[in-house]
Amino acid sequence: MVPGVSVSQVARRYDVNANLVFKWLKDRRFGPAAERDVAEAVFLPIEVIADGARAVEATPDAGPVIEVRLPTGVAMTIRGAFDPDAVARLVRGLGA
Repeated sequence: MVPGVSVSQVARRYDVNANLVFKWLKDRRFGPAAERDVAEAVFLPIEVIADGARAVEATPDAGPVIEVRLPTGVAMTIRGAFDPDAVARLVRGLGA
C-alpha cells in the first residue's frame, strides 16, 4: 500500500506468494484501524521455546497460570490476564 512498491516486490522480500499478499490486502483485519473492529483482532504474546527446554518460572504474584499440552506435542503456558475466547481459538488453531 506504499506508493511505488509492488505486491510482487513485497512478496519476494518476505518470501511469500504474491497471491497471499493480495489476500491479506483484502482482509479487513489488516486494514487501517478505522476500517476494522478493534475488538475482533486479538493477538497474544508468545515465546517459542526449543524442545526439551523449560520456560523460566513466573513469580508467585504473576496471576493465574494455564498450561495446555496438545496430543500433537505442542505445549503452551499462559500467565497473567487473558481472554478465554482468544485462548480457545489459539488451542483450536494449534490442534488442527
